[in-house]
Amino acid sequence: MCNKLIRAIMSLTAMLQVGAVVAQDVSANIGWNSEYLYRGIPQKTSSAFGGFDYAAQGFNLGVWAANVGDGAEIDYYGGYSFDVGDFGFFIGGTWYTYTSLFDDKYLELNLGANWKWISFNMATGQYDNFGRPKLEYQFYSLTASHNGFYATFGFFEEDFAGEYYEAGYGNSLDSKDTELFDYGFAVVYSNATLLGGKSDTNLVLTLSKTFSF
Repeated sequence: MCNKLIRAIMSLTAMLQVGAVVAQDVSANIGWNSEYLYRGIPQKTSSAFGGFDYAAQGFNLGVWAANVGDGAEIDYYGGYSFDVGDFGFFIGGTWYTYTSLFDDKYLELNLGANWKWISFNMATGQYDNFGRPKLEYQFYSLTASHNGFYATFGFFEEDFAGEYYEAGYGNSLDSKDTELFDYGFAVVYSNATLLGGKSDTNLVLTLSKTFSF
């Protein structure tokens, strides 16, 4: 089964331009995955990635790209996040595109909520499917995290199916008062339904660096 889905809501660009002077944050990121997996589905062994993000008053816009071997994956996304007491909420969209025939486009609406150390995310989207009838899907995930450790359970429904389990740890390597880079380790189990044949377990190392402007 193909993966990658999409988040839209690019009308957020207009919203970001409304009002008086607001606090703004522009950042860039680069990194590398020993195994690039997305929602439990392997994409490429040894994959470089990078992106840019803009944030202001709870809104964010960004673009992110990764090497998928046969060309590149390029994602465009935007959203709005806000807090109500101890709860946080997010609404946004993503558009997944590819520079080759590695995969076709996905467009999806994303919703999220979190409370202290628990977060829930869902996506509902449409897959272009290379000119064949378009496919509809929903994705759901639940994550628990504490002091850099986390565990995630995610699954698909409707035209896509399958589930995966992920557990890992992430932190930053610092030198005195300077943050050198971020790192993460994870183990990911994907069931046979998700992979369209045989279940698989992957160990993933991620190294990344974020730059603020």
